[in-house]
Amino acid sequence: MAELRTGSGADADGRDGLPMFRGIARLALDAKGRLAVPSRNRAALANGSGRIVITADPSRCLLVYPVDAWEPIQARLMALSSFDERIRALQRLLVGYADDVDIDAAGRVLVPPPLREFASLAKDVVLVGQGQRLELWDAGAWDAQTARVTAFDDGGLPPELSGFSL
Repeated sequence: MAELRTGSGADADGRDGLPMFRGIARLALDAKGRLAVPSRNRAALANGSGRIVITADPSRCLLVYPVDAWEPIQARLMALSSFDERIRALQRLLVGYADDVDIDAAGRVLVPPPLREFASLAKDVVLVGQGQRLELWDAGAWDAQTARVTAFDDGGLPPELSGFSL
């Protein structure tokens, strides 16, 4: 099991000072739907406020943001024209499901029931660092997603990755 790490730096938009999350952690939700945030990520995720934002993602996982990273995203999304049905649908999904959640004294967050239902979260979950956010997946869905991505069944890599080297 890889460990989630928190670094610092700027993302592609140049927003200095926001945490960078990377790595993976296999965790378990308790019977009440609480998740113990890995200790090395708690301070960066809560960013002094003790609050985070959790919302739905079209991939059927949950997105977990520090409040300061989420607010500009929400502002940009809501500034788009709602006359386009696709944009309105995305606004409904991302902002409609967004929930401010407190990190308790034990470092746990209660994942709200509508979000747990949306992402089909049961007990075993995976928390994946994705730069300035984390993704929370049902463990089985994560394993299936990883299998699809690594199979390259759809004809290979996207053209944007042509010449990309690791």
